[in-house]
Order: sequence, then structure tokens, then C-alpha cells
Amino acid sequence: MKQRICIFLISCLLFSCSNAQKEDNVEDTISTNIIVGAERTSEYFPFLNGKKIGIVANQTSVIGNTHLVDSVHYSGFNVVKVFGPEHGFRGKAADGEHVDNSIDQKTGIPIVSLYGAHRKPSQTSLDGIDLMIFDIQDVGARFYTYISTMSYMMEACAENDIEFLVLDRPNPHGDYIDGPVLEKNHSSFVGLHPIPVVHGMTVGEYAQMVNGEGWLKHGIKCKLTVISCMNYDHKMIYKLPIAPSPNLPNNTAIQLYPSLCFFEGTFISIGRGTEFPFQVFGHPDYLLGNFTFTPEEIPGVAKHPKYEGELCFGQSLKSYADGILATERKLHLNWLINVYDFFDESDDFFTHYFVKLAGTNELQIQIYEGKSEEQIRASWQDDLSKFRQIRKKYLIYTDFE
Repeated sequence: MKQRICIFLISCLLFSCSNAQKEDNVEDTISTNIIVGAERTSEYFPFLNGKKIGIVANQTSVIGNTHLVDSVHYSGFNVVKVFGPEHGFRGKAADGEHVDNSIDQKTGIPIVSLYGAHRKPSQTSLDGIDLMIFDIQDVGARFYTYISTMSYMMEACAENDIEFLVLDRPNPHGDYIDGPVLEKNHSSFVGLHPIPVVHGMTVGEYAQMVNGEGWLKHGIKCKLTVISCMNYDHKMIYKLPIAPSPNLPNNTAIQLYPSLCFFEGTFISIGRGTEFPFQVFGHPDYLLGNFTFTPEEIPGVAKHPKYEGELCFGQSLKSYADGILATERKLHLNWLINVYDFFDESDDFFTHYFVKLAGTNELQIQIYEGKSEEQIRASWQDDLSKFRQIRKKYLIYTDFE
């Protein structure tokens, strides 16, 4: 196993050296002319006339430089409530931090937290609403909780006969599909439905799938409308203009997130409490690490991070993230496998949270058994093939395949 680790570290150095030659081609794959759903006001403002409106939004919900709530409110429409997801309406709460109901200081509109006492809005919180708008930038990984918030809101709207309008935005991981498909008995807020870790859909496409496949409670359907993006397709790699949450501060972290989030279910740190979360991994005893960092509490970003105040040895993956944009798009498991091997298959390496993130207990068992990344990836293919057939029914944009 130690030999595997040495080979892996050598490959890291070779990969980093090759990045400089590849980066010149990256920008060619990224569209700068995309018009997101929220910007297409002429398409959805007519839906808003005479209706009492709720909006599910956060700091990414903008039209140019103006927040969607401000734009709709000051255009004379009746916004009666705003609903905020994990991290809050303004995106300032740390990961997992309880968020209370409040009042928006700018507009005076009540804000109902969907990451406090309730994940699913109560019937009382929806009283008087005729139309619900969902406009949040997702990152395209199953365990990123905004799509779970959307699913719960769709279900609540279906139960209360409220129209549901999605203003679509591109997926920065919309150009590939990878990872284990969630098993229903492992459903949780970090993975509600049977989709792979990287599902390759926008929130609008995913909403259509949730509705169409009958994944809402008792198979009910919501009255769904999607305002699509213009000039976007799944062959593009989209760079987010606004950080979607405090610990994904840049596109480097966003590109590494689907692979590094697995470490959240282990005793390894992924840099929470530093300036580069989801861009490194490390541990106080990871002696092979060539990069050091010390996690510290950062208000609104990291509350008592793993190994707070302790020097961690690890690896910086920033060069990998740059290269990922120009190379094969996939989940990278070798970081996880090799760190597990280094710790001599420690019994406490994995926490109970790992299975929730993976959506299956099979991945943990495969790593226990010493399976390679290639062997593990091969075990996903039948489920991914079935998922692709389902996904095709709900695509709005030209696919990458």
C-alpha cells in the first residue's frame, strides 16, 4: 500500500507540471454569453401579476448586480415572504449553522429559514402565497443541500396548490456524470433521491425529474414552470460569478468539491477554517504531506473546524483544480484511497456521515477491501447507465454525450 502512495505522489508532481501547458485552452470551453433564467424577466414577469409571491433565494439570486428579491419587489410585484436555505438568505451562516427566521432589512419582507426549525416549509409559512419562485445557484453535487431544499419546497407547494417557478442557472459540473447512485434507504438531507453524486443537471432539469419521476411524497406533482437559460449547453464548463456558500469561495473549490467532500465523512480536514477550504486535505499525523495549514475558527465560515489550532500536514490541490478544467472530468477517489492506506486502514478513519455522503455503504466497503479507483468506478456503471436513460427525458439543454 505504501508503494501505491509513492506512485500516487509522483503522479501528482507530474500532473502539476503539465497544467501550465493546458490552461491556455480552458477559457475556450467557458461561455461568457450565458443569460440565466432570472435575467429573462420578460419571460416570467407576466406570471407575477396579481399574485402573492414567495421567493427561495440566497446571495447568488441576482439579476446583473441587483438581487432578485429587490428587483421583483421594486418592480411593483407583491413579494410576501422570502425563504432562505442553508447558510441563510444572504449566505453568511457557516456550514451546518442553525439559521433563524428574520426580516430583510432592505425591503422589510419576512424571511423564513429552511435551515432552522424546519427543512420543509410549514403550511402556516405558506399561507396566502400563490406562486413560489426558486432561484439559487447550485454546484451540481448530490450532497450540496440546495436541491434538497428545492425538493422539499416543491412538495410543500404541491400539497398547498401553489405554483412553482424555477429560474434556471447553469451547473458548473453539468458536463459529466459520475459517482455511486444513492440507495433509497440512505436518503437524507444531503441526498434525497436516487441520483449519482455528480448528476449533470441544472436545477430546472432536476426539478422536472423530481416531478416527473414521482419522487415527491405520495407521488404528488407540483405545478412546475422552468425559465431556462439561453446560450448554455452541457458541453460547457461554467464558472460561477458569485460564491455559492462560505466554504466554496472560488471556482477552484467548486471544481474539487464533489471529490473532496467525501473527506467530510472521515477524520481528515479539507481546509475548513483556512483561506482555502475544499482546496486542500490534511491531518496532524499525515507525514507524507508536503503542505501545512492550521484551521482556525472564522465567524460565518467555520465554527470550531476540525483540528482547530493544530498544524496539519497535507496536500494542496489547487493545481489539480486548474488541470481538471482541461482534462478528463470525473470524481477523483485516489486522494481518499491513498490517505486511507497511509493510516493503515484505521478503524476510525470513516465516520457515520460517510455513508450519507456516498448514498450507499458499498463505497466504504470497497475501500476497506483495497479496491482500486478503476474497480470502484466500474461498479457504478450499470446504475449510471440506467440513470442516463432517465435523465435524458428531462434535459432542457444539449447534452455533452
